[in-house]
Amino acid sequence: MVSLARLEFLGYEREDGGVGVRNHVAIIPVDDLSNAAAVSASSMINGAIAIPHPYGRLQFGEDLSLLFHTLSGLGRNPNIAAAIFIGIEPSWANRIADQVSGSKPVEVVSIEGSGDLKTVERAARKAKEFVQTASSMARRSFDASSITLSIKCGESDTTSGLAANPALGVAVDELIEEGATVLFGETSELTGAENLIASRFENQDDREKFYRMFNRYTSVIKAQGVDLRGSQPTEGNITGGLSTIEEKALGNVQKTGSKKIVDALDYLDEVKKRGLNFVNTSSAAAEALTLFNAKGSVLHFFTTGQGNVVGHPTMPVIKITANPKTASLMSEHIDVDLSALLSLEVTLEEAGNAILDEARRVLNGKMTASEVLKHVEFAPTKLYESA
Repeated sequence: MVSLARLEFLGYEREDGGVGVRNHVAIIPVDDLSNAAAVSASSMINGAIAIPHPYGRLQFGEDLSLLFHTLSGLGRNPNIAAAIFIGIEPSWANRIADQVSGSKPVEVVSIEGSGDLKTVERAARKAKEFVQTASSMARRSFDASSITLSIKCGESDTTSGLAANPALGVAVDELIEEGATVLFGETSELTGAENLIASRFENQDDREKFYRMFNRYTSVIKAQGVDLRGSQPTEGNITGGLSTIEEKALGNVQKTGSKKIVDALDYLDEVKKRGLNFVNTSSAAAEALTLFNAKGSVLHFFTTGQGNVVGHPTMPVIKITANPKTASLMSEHIDVDLSALLSLEVTLEEAGNAILDEARRVLNGKMTASEVLKHVEFAPTKLYESA
């Protein structure tokens, strides 16, 4: 088995010891009213990226805490070299920036009392400074034990459970052996296989916490009195031959490999343990990737059957398929074609090696298909209505 630890990569070490595989300067609006200023400032500066979103006004309680957790986690992520936070007023922006400072250079700009034009100028001037500093940073050698990674599947079909997900499971086992931290979630898509996941927790407290999170999800669904058919499984799943959520779940869990699960993390929990971690997430692709990134993931592995095209603004997403039709008709979106596994031209171990080999290239700077195609989906999870 090819070892990612023996295949060293060149990364960026941050002030807090985190290791990034990208070196972005991010301009992050704290609220939806600040999106225009953030986008305008980033458009002036080569190397700066704006990350707009629709939230941040009149949220409260756990929902507001989750937004702060997501935006501060985005700023702290090791793939970010420096962060500029723009808010309509300074208090929320400063609260978020305070959680990021110490990990990298941070600046706060507020619009009230200045207007968009002065705000854009201040943000653009600071972004220019940050980009030039970031561009002078030298990479140095690291191994898998230095980074946090994440996994998810989307638009799954029969080829996902038969080939792509088991191959990713082989790669995940190897990554865990080499000391990496790997995050997985998709709580609702574990329905029917939740007992298989629960049995792998290292301790009873985490197992019980996992069941509480899972049952909370299902109770919300039941309380609405809705039929999830068409949502779980999705229309794409059904087209691909997955007729029930249980069938989907049994394929889904294949990508988690076989290692013990070291922790069960709810929305606001920080990652503290190296190894395989469960994170309570939506099964919606952009929402899950956004939360994984906020918890420190610097690289994501995404298996797809019918062809999901999701990406992320600052985290490279390696797209994997074993569906020969998808690999051919949507080739511009696919980084690893495992269709040869279905025709028995390669072994499962060789397919896992192919994923790890592509990971090595991406960790060392190769752009993924989603990066080249400018897929920058960013979707904070929203728990309930705004005030």
